Amino acid sequence: MTDRHSRVIVVLGYSDGGRGVLHPICAERLAHAAKISTEHDVVVLSGWARVPGTRPEAELMAEAWAGRSGELVVDPDARSTVGNATNAIDDVWRSGADEVVVVTSRWHAPRAAAAFRWRLRSTGATVVTAAPAGGCVGDWLRELPRWLMLPLQLATDRPGPARRPG
Repeated sequence: MTDRHSRVIVVLGYSDGGRGVLHPICAERLAHAAKISTEHDVVVLSGWARVPGTRPEAELMAEAWAGRSGELVVDPDARSTVGNATNAIDDVWRSGADEVVVVTSRWHAPRAAAAFRWRLRSTGATVVTAAPAGGCVGDWLRELPRWLMLPLQLATDRPGPARRPG
């Protein structure tokens, strides 16, 4: 077991469409996480490769990471917000975190918070969100049908393989 941390910061990826670069939305999330992170935090960079043969968002974020952390974890396996939350369970238990900060976009934050709170309820950790400014009406509208899928995703998503430290 590693040193105990009080906080896990989970940075949610955003697809670059297979171009191999950080999407501007993902880069904003990463920069916001770097502003709020400390040398005591476990920082989890989470995002998969939506296009076969391309690099996962988590790896692209790890290369661009400019923040502080006690530990940097790369999670290239999560394919959804619920998957991000499911994979974070191990990091929360292992680090003894009492708080999880989910870094995402403002329009995504309410659904992400709901998913993380439900999935991490057994850990006792408090879940909060942090988001850079931005987003348009279209982003908020795109979230509406995804709320309908959330209960099914929470019921069916199971932990994947262990993530590796960055």
